[in-house]
Amino acid sequence: MINLTTDEKAALAAVDEYELMKLVDESLRNESAVPLNTLPLSGCGPLVSASLYRFSDSLTVYRQSKSAKKREQTRADARRAGSDLSHNLSAMKRRMEEEAKDGQFFYIDDHVHSPYEFVKKLEVRVSYRWRRSIEDDWSHGSIMFHHNFQSNPDYTLPSQTRKPSAAKQASDFQDELSRTWEHFKFSALGSVRDFFRDGGDGSTIPATFQAKADERTRGLNNYSTIFWERKKLF
Repeated sequence: MINLTTDEKAALAAVDEYELMKLVDESLRNESAVPLNTLPLSGCGPLVSASLYRFSDSLTVYRQSKSAKKREQTRADARRAGSDLSHNLSAMKRRMEEEAKDGQFFYIDDHVHSPYEFVKKLEVRVSYRWRRSIEDDWSHGSIMFHHNFQSNPDYTLPSQTRKPSAAKQASDFQDELSRTWEHFKFSALGSVRDFFRDGGDGSTIPATFQAKADERTRGLNNYSTIFWERKKLF
């Protein structure tokens, strides 16, 4: 997913950044994350919920420390974790504001369903709507990304003395294709979003695009799904 859900946006809007910082300090004094239970942090997206878990865990370690040296060290760790929590909440709020700004001119549908069975010729269709100004009607379109999967053996793994069964090999291959497709999907979604953020005209998006495989690995890289000529920074 590249878009925040309705529930995540509601939770983010309900959290005041300054209130969070005060409650982080209170949690440090109490050596417990209980004061944060008044805020819907676990609903603010994976980044914030993971930060909340790390802060809570660091407070537990701090509380259970005995020696003065250990308590000093674990308190510093907990303070950093609390700072990360506040920072990540702020980052998510900025992301929400950016999405709202983007939403006036374009929207990328990130509900892309995976195929029932994966084949080597992977496909991801990204649908979108866009308009040049808020007075214009919405235009709709889609682009189909293609990628020809090629498996690369992992020579870092120990050699197996017994060859896996055909069923096991087929299952492992499906898992590998699934992981590649998920990465491909996220890359394709981000590419269309970045195209519009770069000031791209939706009418110029091609109907199909063959992903550019990495010359060395023959797999996908950060540039594989870029279907337009990006603006030069200098």
